[in-house]
Amino acid sequence: MIRLPQAGGGVGEHTPRTEPLAVPTGGALVSRTVFSAAHVVADPYADTTPDSPAAVDWDATLAFRRHLWSHGLGVAEAMDTAQRGMGLDWAGAAELIRRSAAEAKAVGGRIACGVGTDQLTGPADLLTVRQAYEEQLALVEETGSQAILMASRALAAAAATPDDYLDTYGHLLRQASEPVVLHWLGPMFDPALEGYWGSADLDAATETFLDVIAAHPDKVDGIKVSLLDARREVELRRRLPEGVRCYTGDDFHYPELIAGDEQGFSHALLGIFDPLAPLAAEAVRTLDTGDVAGFRKLLDPTVRLSRHLFAAPTRFYKTGVVLLAWLAGHQEHFTMVGGLQSARSLPHLARAYELADGLGLFPDPALAEARMRSLLAVYGVPQ
Repeated sequence: MIRLPQAGGGVGEHTPRTEPLAVPTGGALVSRTVFSAAHVVADPYADTTPDSPAAVDWDATLAFRRHLWSHGLGVAEAMDTAQRGMGLDWAGAAELIRRSAAEAKAVGGRIACGVGTDQLTGPADLLTVRQAYEEQLALVEETGSQAILMASRALAAAAATPDDYLDTYGHLLRQASEPVVLHWLGPMFDPALEGYWGSADLDAATETFLDVIAAHPDKVDGIKVSLLDARREVELRRRLPEGVRCYTGDDFHYPELIAGDEQGFSHALLGIFDPLAPLAAEAVRTLDTGDVAGFRKLLDPTVRLSRHLFAAPTRFYKTGVVLLAWLAGHQEHFTMVGGLQSARSLPHLARAYELADGLGLFPDPALAEARMRSLLAVYGVPQ
C-alpha cells in the first residue's frame, strides 16, 4: 500500500500492481503510420538555471529513442514533447536532430524532425522568419530526416493576414526536397500561437490551412493536427487532397480517430505515445489484423491517463511524461530541462502514477513504487 496525496486534499491509499501488463514485442506496424513525439532526458549533474541552455544526457535520450523504435514506432524528434521552446533552444534542438538522425540510420528507425524558427529571440519581419525556417529545413534535410514544419511563434507575431501564411508556407514547400508534414499546434499547447493561419476563428483558419495544402499537395505528406477537437479533425481529414495523410495529435480522442470511420482514419503523431509505446504499438498491431474492437479494448483505457497528463494548462504535460519515464526505468532521475519538473503539483503527479500503474505500464512495478515513495518522501508525505 502506498499513500498518495489527493487533488481535493488529504491522502488516499493505492495498492500497486505486482506484475506489468503483458505486451508482446512485435514487428512493423502496417495499417497506420505512427510516430511518438519523444522527450529529452536532462543531465542532472549540470550546474544550470532555468534560463541556461539545455543540458542533455545524450546517452539516456538516445536510449529512449531506441526503446520507441524497438516497438515499431517512428520518432517525431525535436517537437513540443522535447520541450522545444520550453527549455530546449535551437542549438540544443539542432544537436538533438543530428544525433537522433544518426541513431535512426544505425538502427533502421523511422524519424521526422521539427522545423521551426526558434533561433529568433526577438521581433522579426516575415523575411527573417522565412530565412529562419529555411535554415532549419536545410539542417533536417541534410540529416536525411523527414521534415515537420512546425507552427512558429515568430510567424504568428509577424503575420498580418492569411496571405502572409500562404506566402511563407508556399515558399517553404517549393523549397522542400521531399514531402513534409504540416503541424497545426493549438494555443492550448502554446498560447503564443493564438490566431494561427491568420484568424482566431477556427473555421477561417481551417480554410487558409487547406489553401496552403491545395496549392502544393505534392509537397505535403500529411498534416499533424493538435487542437483537441475530434469533430474538427474528422471534418478536416475528409477535405484533404488524395494522398495527404492526417496524423492525429489529439491526446484526448486518439483511439477513435486512429480507428477511423467509413470515410477514413487518422495516422498518429502523439506525445502520449511516449509513455504508452509498448501498449500503443500492440494496439496498432491488433488493428492491423482488422480487429477494431480489440484495438479499442487496448487503447481506450489509456485515455483517462492521457487526459490527466494533458489537462490544462496543457503545455505542462511534459512533466507527467518525464515522471512516467523515470518511474518506468527509462532514466535514473526526475529532472527536466529548465527545471520543468516543478510545473505540476504533487497530487497531479501522484494521480499520474496511480493511473499508469493501474494500466500496467511499468515494466518493474516494484521499482516504480520505490521511486514514487522516494518522491513522496522529498515532499514530506508520510508512508
